[in-house]
Amino acid sequence: MPLTAIAFYLLAIVTVVSGFMVITARNPVHSVLYLILCFFSGAGLFVLLGAEFLAMLLVVVYVGAVAVLFLFVVMMLDVDFARLREGYAQYLPLGLVVAAVLLGEMVTVSSAVANRGAAAANATPQAADLHVSNTQSIGQVLYTDYIYFFQAAGIVLLIAMIGAIVLTLRHKPSVRRQKIHEQVGRRRRDAVEVTKVGVGEGISE
Repeated sequence: MPLTAIAFYLLAIVTVVSGFMVITARNPVHSVLYLILCFFSGAGLFVLLGAEFLAMLLVVVYVGAVAVLFLFVVMMLDVDFARLREGYAQYLPLGLVVAAVLLGEMVTVSSAVANRGAAAANATPQAADLHVSNTQSIGQVLYTDYIYFFQAAGIVLLIAMIGAIVLTLRHKPSVRRQKIHEQVGRRRRDAVEVTKVGVGEGISE
């Protein structure tokens, strides 16, 4: 068995197992760590396919930003996860139905893609431009045909970032915060009191 096949099967097994552990781990922090492992394994699969730019995006964007953001949010939120798992058995049948529907959709799409791939294999293949790199080819398609979808994805990520900031922002009555608008708008007579003190009327020790 060639080394490429061994690497593919190893990365594929790690990706599937880590993806399964994301949804079965009891500790939410462990789930995020398994998600990071799944992203790294998926990046390795992209490298084997010759899509090194997508592998770099998967590591830099998802592992370096999204997964780390998930980890910080999970660690900073004071959520009682034991209480959330109390109704697990109650919603299990509905979850199984949803999983079956998703599995049927994935099988249908996979069969359609396989049939289309078999039909495309019989057609005349088109030679790729060898003078254009993989990154340049993706950039040309991304910023011409899919520019609106690219901008929409950026807006979605921005909304997710704002939501994470709002969720982690806590106001405690015991913590004194700086109120800049009150400091700037404060007048002299509100902060300084001038009192005339006569002789012998001062504070004595």
